[in-house]
Amino acid sequence: MNWSSTELNDLDLGDSRLKARAAAILNAMLKAPQSSIPKACRSWSGTLATYRFFWNEAVSHEALMASHFEATECRIRQQDSKIILCIQDTTELDFNGQEIEGLGRLSYDKQRGMYLRCFSR
Repeated sequence: MNWSSTELNDLDLGDSRLKARAAAILNAMLKAPQSSIPKACRSWSGTLATYRFFWNEAVSHEALMASHFEATECRIRQQDSKIILCIQDTTELDFNGQEIEGLGRLSYDKQRGMYLRCFSR
């Protein structure tokens, strides 16, 4: 079982096809996290399917995140450590001056890196 299947294990959108589409979108975004939806999907049909997925009234942020939260809590419960960091803000990972592909713009044009966004409920 791959990571996206584990992460979406508890996802219930009322239709198994929507769950399969969610996994496909997640896998595409994992391969190209800095990319736009069209670039990550790599085809017009995949792009349209992704936009249709997000326009679907059965799909909600709450439902998508609930499955992720449950998977995260399960991983936390499996840890032996008594300390678990819970970061609850957007953090800039600044890799300015390093030769790393795929970095995006941060606070200003010449600053390169990525944002780490963490959610809590």
